[in-house]
Amino acid sequence: MSRRDLLLPELGIDDQPIVLSLWLAKEGSRIAEGDQLAEVLCGGATVDLPAPAAGLLRTKLVEEGDPLVVGQRLAVIESP
Repeated sequence: MSRRDLLLPELGIDDQPIVLSLWLAKEGSRIAEGDQLAEVLCGGATVDLPAPAAGLLRTKLVEEGDPLVVGQRLAVIESP
């Protein structure tokens, strides 16, 4: 099995706090590449975060309401 991380991408909004507002998938759920896994709030805008790969959402590394930084690991996805 291989593992891929869901990373917080560059959002193009500098000097704005970024917060994980909502997880859209549960740990242990099967996901397809491109499925929306989470929403982040940045500068008043909500941004969806898609899955970088298909597999199993193994571990969430942050909780709703947590402050985030670009490049931060948010979750681990296991692929067959």
